[in-house]
Amino acid sequence: MTMQSDYERCLDSMYKLGRFGIILGLDTMKDLLERLGNPEKKFIVIHVSGTNGKGSVASYLNKILSLSGYRTGLYTSPHLVRFNERIQVNGEMVTDEEVVTSYNRVEAANTGERSGTFFELTTAMAFELFAERGVEVAIIETGMGGRLDATNIVTPVLSIITNVSLEHKDHLGDTIAKIAYEKAGIIKEGIPAIVGVRQASAIGVIEETAREINAPVIRLGRDIHIRRSAKGFSCRCDDIALSHLTTSLLGHHQAENASLAVAACGILRKEDQFKITDEAITEGLATTFWPGRLERISNTPETIIDGAHNPAAIKVLVSYLEEEQKGREITLVTGILDDKSYQKMFAALLPLCRRVVLVQAKTERSIDPEIMRDDAIKYVTDVTVIRDIEEAVTSARASARPGELVLIAGSLYVAGEARHALLGH
Repeated sequence: MTMQSDYERCLDSMYKLGRFGIILGLDTMKDLLERLGNPEKKFIVIHVSGTNGKGSVASYLNKILSLSGYRTGLYTSPHLVRFNERIQVNGEMVTDEEVVTSYNRVEAANTGERSGTFFELTTAMAFELFAERGVEVAIIETGMGGRLDATNIVTPVLSIITNVSLEHKDHLGDTIAKIAYEKAGIIKEGIPAIVGVRQASAIGVIEETAREINAPVIRLGRDIHIRRSAKGFSCRCDDIALSHLTTSLLGHHQAENASLAVAACGILRKEDQFKITDEAITEGLATTFWPGRLERISNTPETIIDGAHNPAAIKVLVSYLEEEQKGREITLVTGILDDKSYQKMFAALLPLCRRVVLVQAKTERSIDPEIMRDDAIKYVTDVTVIRDIEEAVTSARASARPGELVLIAGSLYVAGEARHALLGH
């Protein structure tokens, strides 16, 4: 067999596990990692949870720590185009060969009472590869929630909760407070927690969780202070204060995500093993690349891809459009998954659009665009269904009016397929 066929066989075997759904809990993960020799204990971990923004915060920290001379690991999900995106070492995706080798090792250890899920095996592969590659610091993003997420097997030096909004209600609960409880599950005894949460009910739950285990809480707005200016923004937290900061990622909200990363660096600098300069922080924020999140793909016509996939993320996207793209005509290419409230997403986003093209990502979770058509025409008269994403993007760009923005949003799956259609791998 060729390496490519081995790689495809591994991914096919893993993707088939997705048919068995999501199983929250740590017992299977604990047993699996023990059989692998507990690779998760062989590097320092920063654990990041939250509804939105956790990938951006994790990427900022990954870049800053890499610039500071540390061998870094970054574990995120889902991927946009290739599975390998989920597991990165020093900013580079792991190779197909490494995926195959790690999968074989993990699958050989997958002999417990219950077989691991897709996400459990992927998480174990990330830990195993980080240990194999000699990673010093790994930034680990949760998959869902936190308390019972497969990644919560780690003992981090720092926990970060970006924000909380209603998501995955069948698994995490149907109120902000319940979801906050699940997110707060990543906080460990005595370990500092950086929190970007704003809602009073969520803050109360998180602070109570932290108080019970003597974990210090550093909160955005109380302990982390941001001041925006024409030249960027400044951030102050405890003994770290930086000004004239900028981010390469688009959107007003990125100042908050970046400030959580700055605060994290301030806490890490108090530990003897971390040497992080102000220059590394400033450069790291300015040069971080996080694809598919308000990513400008082309200027002719201007085309932006954003992975906004729930009402909270759509709210952030709308703020960006109203603040930085005000008055522009917009053609929207969108498809949404069946666990999202597409009516709420449409109500917020579609009034800003001139034209809407409804698509269907290549996943069984995609909502049939014909089902969404009636809701779309409540806000936009020009609504077209083109199921194939590549065809839809090509059509939208070819028919865009002079000066019009082509926006692709609604799902990370849609963002990934569109990005692949426009840029390839």
